Amino acid sequence: MEILFLKMLLLLVGCLVGLFYHLSDLWVGEKRTVQNKPNFIVILADDVGWGDLGANWAETKDTPNLDQMAAEGMRFVDFHSAASTCSPSRASLLTGRLGIRNGVTHNFAVTSVGGLPLNETTLAEVLKEAGYITAVIGKWHLGHSGLYHPNFRGFDCYFGIPYSHDMGCTDTPGYNLPPCPACPRHSAATSSHGRDCYTKMALPLFENITIIQQPVNLAGLAAEYAEKATQFIQRASESGRPFFLYLALAHMHVPLVLAQPPSSSSFPEPYRASLREMDALVGRIKDKVDGCGKENTFLWFTGDNGPWAQKCELAGSVGPFSGAWQRQRGGSAAKQTTWEGGHRVPALAYWPGRIPANMTSAALLSTTDIFPTLVSLAKASLPPNRRFDGSDMSEILFGQSHQGHKTLFHPNSGAAGKDGEIKALRLAQYKAFYTTGCYICWKLMTLHQRWLPGDFRVFLWVSIPGGAKACDGSIGLEEHHQPPLIFNLDQDIQEQVPLDVKAGEYQAVLPAITGALTDFLQDIATDNVSTADYSHDPAATPCCNPQHIVCRCQVSCSSCNREP
Repeated sequence: MEILFLKMLLLLVGCLVGLFYHLSDLWVGEKRTVQNKPNFIVILADDVGWGDLGANWAETKDTPNLDQMAAEGMRFVDFHSAASTCSPSRASLLTGRLGIRNGVTHNFAVTSVGGLPLNETTLAEVLKEAGYITAVIGKWHLGHSGLYHPNFRGFDCYFGIPYSHDMGCTDTPGYNLPPCPACPRHSAATSSHGRDCYTKMALPLFENITIIQQPVNLAGLAAEYAEKATQFIQRASESGRPFFLYLALAHMHVPLVLAQPPSSSSFPEPYRASLREMDALVGRIKDKVDGCGKENTFLWFTGDNGPWAQKCELAGSVGPFSGAWQRQRGGSAAKQTTWEGGHRVPALAYWPGRIPANMTSAALLSTTDIFPTLVSLAKASLPPNRRFDGSDMSEILFGQSHQGHKTLFHPNSGAAGKDGEIKALRLAQYKAFYTTGCYICWKLMTLHQRWLPGDFRVFLWVSIPGGAKACDGSIGLEEHHQPPLIFNLDQDIQEQVPLDVKAGEYQAVLPAITGALTDFLQDIATDNVSTADYSHDPAATPCCNPQHIVCRCQVSCSSCNREP
């Protein structure tokens, strides 16, 4: 029995050592050549506003590198995230399918057991099968436990955090509203902070399947991402194999953490300073691409959703997409909502010699289009037995077509209605809403003001999800619209005045909108759809040392500033 146990132990050790060397070799790059396949880099910014790019919005002066990338490539002005919150948006980018198909309809938590359903095929899995070296650097937020970890979802290499960087305390808490404290260092530390601050668990930093730092040093995270990204590009380029890098930045999500804190009164406010830092990081990646074979590398930049308006001066700009109808009735019209400010995001494509320079495209496109486009350019095949919401946009990228989608469907993402349901859609220049606002949260707040004790109100507020808060704390009344509100975006980009239901224009477009939604829901009903596991277990929380307060790491590491 002891011999059998020893053999099993040696086998396990051998497997782990083999895995280590396998992953290490992939960072270095394997000398194999796959002909005629371009490299892909997808940079996804977090909570970035359409108006945060100077190329989009003249009031912005803090993005010279992104503006240069727009001048040397193609800029998309009617490009949309597939959802207006983190996990659903990322799941759609990596599957080409909306949450109503892939099962990811709202965010995963620190204690989440599941993630992106395992029967969904990721872009990384398809490209890896086609001979690509694959890496993800940055925020994952699609499941961190077991087989949901990115190393088991097609990515050879992973360096980053498992979810948003406000979902865990750090010793560098940065700028946030409300201001959050550093991680406690003693068990006697108490917390009086509310739901917006995580104080009981430190934010971990992973390299592949290992936590290398907990809590992560946010002040140095952007530099580490840039270093890992440029290192991967260099080594993958030297390998002779095509590569796919998915770089999911922490910018511009709160907390805003700057590598160099303010030192003078001339220092810009935190958001602008962080925007400049993100721009510099993207510029560094572009410079690396230019030096490592830009003629064969497709670089893409976009955002996961619009700015988090609740964070006031720490949130970005929606540009002209103010969602005036909603704002007049309370609440936000940005992140978490189906208003334009929630899902219309900046998008740039750069590939010298292939994508025309200094081009602006008004094609109606979405992050779901990235999956089929890259699969097509890689000469690979889409996964069978499922339908996709995205389309191959190669002809648009290469200036051979200007025709994007005729319809886009926008899922509820926390502000109103059931998560993932389609209650807003775009048809050409028309935008239709069947649901707006967030009634439940508003009602409980009103009840508190009249009858409930303050402590009880806080319990109810924490327990009820949803609600896109405005900077002033207001949350709009949920309303169901039958027939739908319809805006003509060509004439009313601010979504301020819906068409009169009795007007000829409304009556002319309503049948097409109704038919498009009916056809889409029928398509979903006959598709191979997935269901995500949203169950929770404290044991699923990433922790490098359960015996230490907030799971502080105690292992020495030359690249990490940890406690001894």
